[in-house]
Parts: sequence; C-alpha cells; structure tokens
Amino acid sequence: MPKLMLKFEAAFIREIKLDKPAFSLGRKPDNDIVLDNAAVSGHHCKMYESGGTWFIEDLNSTNGTFVNNKKVLKAGLKPGDSVTVVKYTLVFADDTVPAPQSAKETPLPQQRPKTPQGTLEVLNNPADGRKEFELTALSTYIGKSSQAAIPYKSGGLFGGGPELVAVIAMRPEGYYLNPIKEDYAKYNGNPLNEKVALKDDDTIEVGSTRFRFFIKK
Repeated sequence: MPKLMLKFEAAFIREIKLDKPAFSLGRKPDNDIVLDNAAVSGHHCKMYESGGTWFIEDLNSTNGTFVNNKKVLKAGLKPGDSVTVVKYTLVFADDTVPAPQSAKETPLPQQRPKTPQGTLEVLNNPADGRKEFELTALSTYIGKSSQAAIPYKSGGLFGGGPELVAVIAMRPEGYYLNPIKEDYAKYNGNPLNEKVALKDDDTIEVGSTRFRFFIKK
C-alpha cells in the first residue's frame, strides 16, 4: 500500500497510509493531514491517485510545495521522493507489487529494463547475524522499527537512535538513498541530508553499523 513517512525538520512523526483516493494537507483541522505550523497555508496542497500514479498538487499556497527540493505546482511521485511543505517532509513509499501480466501482455525481455540486483553488505558492527541484505522491494527502510528491513546498531552507551533513518528506493534506472532522519546517516563519509544515487562500493554508515552497496553480477 502506498504511504507517507511524515517528519518535522529532522524528527520522524508517523507513517500515513494512503488508503483512499485523495488527501488534503494544510494547517486547518479539516484537512486529512494537518500540518500545524503558522507558515503552512490553511489548505496548502493535495495528494491524489490517478491512473496508477500518485500526484501532489499545490493549492496556491503562500510558501509553495516542493518535490525533491524543487518547487512544483503539480508532480507525479515515485518511491523515495520527498515532498516538503515548510518544515515538514513527507517521504513517499509504495511497496505494492504489480499484478502478473498475461502471456499476450508480457513484453519481450529486451523491452523490459530490469534493475540490477542491489545488495548491502555489512562491513562493521552488524545488528544481527546477517551479513548481506538483498534490495528486492521498491522501498527498503533502514532503522530500528518493525517496518525496517535493515537494522543497525546504535553508537553510544544507551543504544538509542531513530526508528527510521533512511529508505533505499529501487527504480528501473537504479537505486537511490533518501534520508528520513537528516544528517544521522553518512554516505561515503559525509552526512546524508538529501537523496543520492547509489553506485558500486558506496558506503553507508548508520549508528555504529557500516554497509557497502554493490550490484550483484
């Protein structure tokens, strides 16, 4: 089911399931998703599904609606995309598996580009006994909650850390790493604060756990 991961600045708030065709977002309490901040317009924007794609549409808001840091009036969303409304960020995810096609509808293999098999290898401090994680879902979360397929080990004495840190989105052209908790994870040694395209041998550090991304040959 499509869903949104809602956070305010760097703090994760909650998951919102997109279980109806349209949602309104804004400051006023009559919205489906209330964003309680004075800089958010009363009815700021709306999200709706059309033809199998979810769209975000600005409703003439004062401060604008942004997708992946670009101001938009209307835009289609793909897994891993981030919608920003003032200080709120909503990460779009969709784990829905497409229904099988009939033999007549199935294109030839060369007409269906397939994403190479991405994998995360644990280099240091695994959270459990697993050493590799195959990235087979459209959205794979790194974190401590039950929704996270890839766990990490916290640094420090008390073992704290965000429930959800980042999401890896699989698309036909490759894999993308998108922060949920900004600046908590590191990508190739640098704080992760925006979406990045993953390449062979990129490193991801979350807490005290260090991963290596690679494409299986």
